Amino acid sequence: TWIWGGMQYQLEHHLFPAMPRSKYPELRPLVQKFASENGLEYLESGEVDILKINWELYRDVAKADPILGAPHGEMTTVNDKLA
Repeated sequence: TWIWGGMQYQLEHHLFPAMPRSKYPELRPLVQKFASENGLEYLESGEVDILKINWELYRDVAKADPILGAPHGEMTTVNDKLA
């Protein structure tokens, strides 16, 4: 649905990023068939599951320790930058 911004077609988007979004519903059965014929699992998640997974990811990232050497990985304040 439009409210999800095409998240239900995320796999199709990543396989064919230049394809117009309007074609994803036609593409999905072809991708599912390819997966089936090649012994691959085609996973789908419902809207509530997607929200839960994303919320948990954001929570975990927010709680994670900074990674030294990564951009903005050092814990600094505005006052530290001005000093």
